[in-house]
Amino acid sequence: QVQLVESGGGLVQAGGSLRLSCAASTNIFGYNTMGWYRQAPGKQRELVATIFSGDIPNYADFVKGRFTISRDNAENTVYLQMNSLKPEDTAVYYCYARHDFPPGDYWGQGTQVTVSS
Repeated sequence: QVQLVESGGGLVQAGGSLRLSCAASTNIFGYNTMGWYRQAPGKQRELVATIFSGDIPNYADFVKGRFTISRDNAENTVYLQMNSLKPEDTAVYYCYARHDFPPGDYWGQGTQVTVSS
């Protein structure tokens, strides 16, 4: 069972940038899907971006052109580069990993991102 630890969150002004990191406790090669979700106060958790084992990214429409997801299998880490941040990006960001065989979904503890106007 993998442990996921996020880092890189914080307070930034609108228009600024942050880079989130998600360090996995084990080799992520077998985790075909990894990604980032976020949850703002009073809202449901929503998909931000995912990346598949072939380095194929998938983005929510509201972050396209601003966020970039990447994975480094050698470092067992997934990154989320966030540029042109907006106040509505304020949320707790969670790292996610899916293992296909045996099946399992895993979550990190979350990291707070706050964007001030």
